[in-house]
Amino acid sequence: MTQTVSRRDFFKMGGGLAAGAGVAAAGLTPASAEAAVNTAASLPYKPKLVTHAKGMKVNEPVSFTYPDAASPCVAVKMGAPTPGGVGPDQDIVAYSILCTHQGCPTMYDTKDRCFKCPCHFSIFDAEKGGQMVCGQAPSKLPQIVLEHNHKTDTVSAVAVNGLIFGRQANVL
Repeated sequence: MTQTVSRRDFFKMGGGLAAGAGVAAAGLTPASAEAAVNTAASLPYKPKLVTHAKGMKVNEPVSFTYPDAASPCVAVKMGAPTPGGVGPDQDIVAYSILCTHQGCPTMYDTKDRCFKCPCHFSIFDAEKGGQMVCGQAPSKLPQIVLEHNHKTDTVSAVAVNGLIFGRQANVL
């Protein structure tokens, strides 16, 4: 009696066997192999005061640097709740302004409410997590994680979600 194997099942089995052979060749147990693949770096971000929420005007960018002096960023009060937004209205967001294509500094366009790269014309949507709208950039702008202190009305940068262009890690 012959048993037929579908093409899909054949590739599933082949992939599983190849992965198992790779783990065995590396001398790793499946648990240690998973641990080796799922490593994450914990970078020493220091909170940095950006501005006071009440002092921000809708659609007017506020420049700052984070996580170090070589990392230009912009915070913007969008005027409506925005993904990753903080503040009383959940509408204050911030991004690294270095384009993910070749590191050119982007500029915030108040008319279109987006970041535009003058070098190769990539466009990033400030209201959608820095998502790349068009252009040659391979990924969205790194979003600066902000925290709002309700008592002092301060907005501080506390981390970076994404890799700043030209770095292996976001902290020099």
